[in-house]
Amino acid sequence: MQGIIDLHHDIFFFLILILVFVSRILVRALWHFHYQKNPIPQRIVHGTTIEILRTIFPSIIPMFIAIPSFALLYSMDEVVVDPAITIKAIGHQWYRTYEYSDYNSSDEQSLTFDSYTIPEDDLELGQSRLLEVDNRVVVPAKTHLRILVTSADVPHSWAVPSLGVKCDAVPGRLNQISISVQREGVYYGEGSLTYGFQAWREAKGLDFTYDQISGQQ
Repeated sequence: MQGIIDLHHDIFFFLILILVFVSRILVRALWHFHYQKNPIPQRIVHGTTIEILRTIFPSIIPMFIAIPSFALLYSMDEVVVDPAITIKAIGHQWYRTYEYSDYNSSDEQSLTFDSYTIPEDDLELGQSRLLEVDNRVVVPAKTHLRILVTSADVPHSWAVPSLGVKCDAVPGRLNQISISVQREGVYYGEGSLTYGFQAWREAKGLDFTYDQISGQQ
């Protein structure tokens, strides 16, 4: 997520420079070519130099933007070789199922739980509408995590904008993403694909702390 923020700031800096440059040209043209100052304007039908410049420079700017953008995209697709924790997120209509795969064994009950959106009538003071869930995913901060995303019925999407991640949950297919949270907090996300009347209410609450991993809020 920090790379996305840095790229946004860098691109926005150059956008400000372009805005100032174009605004200066526009204001200068309006000032010097006013009808009172120049009632008989000079008619120029060809300007080879300016036409070449206005074609080359706008084509070079996207190239400078594309180089760091592609580097960021490829770095986001890199999979952590040895993640500390692997969590499987299974999408269902109107709720999610989370499974801590590293803690499942044949002798013990699997660490799996369902996460439902809290109805509006049951919300407590300070809780976010359509974002709070009854069971949050609790994982340690400053740790490399691997999220396996799939679906049990229809296509879904596992997205947390605050972390800069979004992954499609397709039935019969297992996708994976890697995240690394640098500070503690509660991060919210909603399903980005709408299937059914209440599918857009699929909310996820993720709690990143240093505490012991738990399946409860």
